[in-house]
Amino acid sequence: MRSLSIGNSFSQDACAFLHQAAKSAGIDWECVNLYIGGCSLEYHAENLRENRQNYSLEINGQSTGRTVSVKEALEDLGQFDFITLQQASHFSGMEETYFPFIAELFASCRKAQPDAEIVIHETWAYETDSIHDAFVNYERSQKKMFNLLHNAYKKASDMLGARIIPVGDTIQYFREKVPGFDYSNGGAPLTRDGFHLSVPDGRFIAALVWIELLAKTDARKVVFIPDGMTETRCDMIEKNVHSFLQKDWNE
Repeated sequence: MRSLSIGNSFSQDACAFLHQAAKSAGIDWECVNLYIGGCSLEYHAENLRENRQNYSLEINGQSTGRTVSVKEALEDLGQFDFITLQQASHFSGMEETYFPFIAELFASCRKAQPDAEIVIHETWAYETDSIHDAFVNYERSQKKMFNLLHNAYKKASDMLGARIIPVGDTIQYFREKVPGFDYSNGGAPLTRDGFHLSVPDGRFIAALVWIELLAKTDARKVVFIPDGMTETRCDMIEKNVHSFLQKDWNE
């Protein structure tokens, strides 16, 4: 099983534990990430049109020290089972920033890799006290940012007929419903700097969501335990991810 993410630091977060977690559940998953920090859908589309070789190539959460273009990744790195697209976090709640760029990327990926499923990686809202410059665009409200990005990703999903990897929804579920993760009231944060996922909790949650959705494997089958996490906490996170993803999160 192979996935290619055309992403940024948020896809780095999602892929950091993915290979190890999947392997522990009996899944041989090579996870390829194309990284440019803060890269938006518009810039991805521009890079693709111009065939710019400006992405750091990462495999299984590790840098290869190599730079590639999107075209090179699609045409020369072999067949992928899944290709993921995502918006930069600062634009994630702004529907007008998705099109026509995500449609252009989607069409190019489908042409180059007709047997791959193209899916949309839903990113997450910033922490309640985030100092990210873009948080002001959402009135420094985590809930407002989440609602806007959820709706924007769903609109893109509906227009393209593409599935969503609901990492943003799952992170928000933990924040609002799972005891011990209500950061505003003393719970554990799910970001490490107000916007990137925390290590290990946030990144582990993201990996489990990908495994449940794309590999169709129960998160509770993962036996990998990230450094800094107890077995009890690992089991609790797995059970909550699995429970949430059994619900119709789009309703």
